[in-house]
Amino acid sequence: MVISSSHNYSKSNFDVIDINTAKEINVKKFTQNGQIQIYQSSYRGSYPSIIRDSLRNAALGRKVLLIQFMKGGVKQGVNNAVSLCGNLTWIRSSHSFDQYNSESIENNKDLKKSIHESTLELWNFCKKELQSGENDQIILDEIFLAIEMKIIEKDDLISTLENRFISGDVILTGTDIPKDLLLMANQITELRS
Repeated sequence: MVISSSHNYSKSNFDVIDINTAKEINVKKFTQNGQIQIYQSSYRGSYPSIIRDSLRNAALGRKVLLIQFMKGGVKQGVNNAVSLCGNLTWIRSSHSFDQYNSESIENNKDLKKSIHESTLELWNFCKKELQSGENDQIILDEIFLAIEMKIIEKDDLISTLENRFISGDVILTGTDIPKDLLLMANQITELRS
């Protein structure tokens, strides 16, 4: 079952900037096209519909970036992105949390450090992409787990989202979502079993 709510913005909802030049006031209107969408669930692994939709969007010509913070694979990472449909760039962590059981990670400091470093590498790449304006949609899959594990700072995510390029949609997925981020969302979808 999917429950969804969104903040609908009418055409009259503009950010207005006054520019005062030579005793003349010019008003420029900027609309914010990009939305922040949050998909939350009580359990991990409940987001295949988002991945399916990202593939569909790419096939329709939208440029999509899909980042999976907690999933990894052979020869993954920022330098080994997978390209699908010519428009979907899919990147997983080069050394991820899901490749090992949590006990192994806690008992091996080098492994834990490697996982943290590869997750931070993904996050730094994402920050640049959010500023570039080159993507129509950016999906940050399980970013809230990276925050919960104290790999990514919540305030860094909030600041990056507030200062992102204006036109691209950003989709965030996770289980335990901080209230500050829920308040930023244009749409919140709760996935239930």
